[in-house]
Amino acid sequence: MSNSKVKFEAKVHANKNVIFIYFEKDEALTERVKKLQGIKWSFTNKAWYVTDNKFYRDKFGIKARAQGENLLEKIHPINKPAYNALIETLQLRALSASTLKTYSIEFAQLLYILKDYDVRNCDAERIRSYFLYCTNVLKLTEASMHSRINAVKFYFEQVLHREKIFFDIPRPKKQIQNPKLFSKEEIEMILKNTDNLKHKTMLLLAYSGGLRVSELVGMEVRDIDSKRMIINVIQAKGKKDRIVPLSKTTLKYLREYAAAYKPKKYLFEGQYEGMPYSARSMQAILDRAKRKAKINRKGSVHALRHSYATHLLDKGVDITYIQKILGHNDLRTTLRYLHVTTRDLSKIESPLEDLNF
Repeated sequence: MSNSKVKFEAKVHANKNVIFIYFEKDEALTERVKKLQGIKWSFTNKAWYVTDNKFYRDKFGIKARAQGENLLEKIHPINKPAYNALIETLQLRALSASTLKTYSIEFAQLLYILKDYDVRNCDAERIRSYFLYCTNVLKLTEASMHSRINAVKFYFEQVLHREKIFFDIPRPKKQIQNPKLFSKEEIEMILKNTDNLKHKTMLLLAYSGGLRVSELVGMEVRDIDSKRMIINVIQAKGKKDRIVPLSKTTLKYLREYAAAYKPKKYLFEGQYEGMPYSARSMQAILDRAKRKAKINRKGSVHALRHSYATHLLDKGVDITYIQKILGHNDLRTTLRYLHVTTRDLSKIESPLEDLNF
């Protein structure tokens, strides 16, 4: 919406990042603005506004929001250089966007606590006290503690090059949990209770390809190779490409879906044209289907991936093939599914059956 009479301004409104659209009274322009997806009117600001996201920043020609822009505003000036140094090192190491986001948020928590104390002056004892505070006062989970330790460790070891600072700081023991999954019957019920063609196709592809939700929503039309009956998973976790088998049933639904929706770049477009479907909306699709199917079992979209791997094991597929399909670096990660498969358990008869009583 390029117009010299229009001014755009990114602000926080009602605790949300939005973009305000200011212009002099103009009926034709007002009608154009009112057609924007998700447009709202602010009586306080006397202006229209939309959600601050990549789609609208590109559309309005606004520079992309810098990583950690909101976090930086809350950090004391003395520690802002440390925060920026962490971001720059993460970017130079070409780590994933999710790692960059997690590390920046977790490191920022330490900087908030330190206030005007320079983080560069922290020794092992002070860091140890901080982690005790996270454990005893904030009551962080084991997973959250590992994430926070990794972020702080990255700063001191990779940015400041202090390799010995963490030698005496123990890590919490990780809980060992079996993967959450659905039975074949539950998968069937989930699919039967999904009427929308687009939603059903997404669930089918997620399950039949053992895909992570980020892989599913980021998939492009060109990634489906129907001639070779494979799905190309591009730059997945760990920045690795891999291929997975394409199910004949999934292909049938994909063709029907493509004819109806005509996707251009992303296989599944979201609320805004040219933008991918959101992971949160994908989870909402699964939750809605579970409710309709009266399935009370906990399980996110990732549980479809766990289910796929376990069901392959149940069918007798070799564990090393499953490792390749899922994209696991370490076979031990795939071996977790041996704990939940019932393939061999069904053959074991209890010694109770040998007793006469």
